[in-house]
Amino acid sequence: QLQLVESGGGLVQPGGSLRLSCVASGLILDYGAIGWFRQAPGKEREGVSCISSSRSSSTDYADSVKGRFTISRDSAKKTVYLQMNSLKVEDTAVYFCAAALFRLCDRASRTEGYDYWGQGTQVTVSS
Repeated sequence: QLQLVESGGGLVQPGGSLRLSCVASGLILDYGAIGWFRQAPGKEREGVSCISSSRSSSTDYADSVKGRFTISRDSAKKTVYLQMNSLKVEDTAVYFCAAALFRLCDRASRTEGYDYWGQGTQVTVSS
């Protein structure tokens, strides 16, 4: 089994930055991919970014965050990070991380195939 815990959310002004963390723990030693998702009130969940746990460390980003967000991994700590810069009001959402055991990261927009989900962390961008 695998448990995911997100942290790092908060309130920032437009143009500010936040760094989200997703820490994995449990009996499962590895996973195929970690994805970051977000859901704003009244909207469906959307994929933000993903990263593979494989040697290639492939990554992908939603068009709306390219150039502003960066996903990275610290395998020793079983932690995946999402560095969010130049935040916009429309980035406001609950951000979730999820682990896929049997597939790699190909498209950030893909939501299927994730086996474990964290509880989410709130990101609010407001002036």
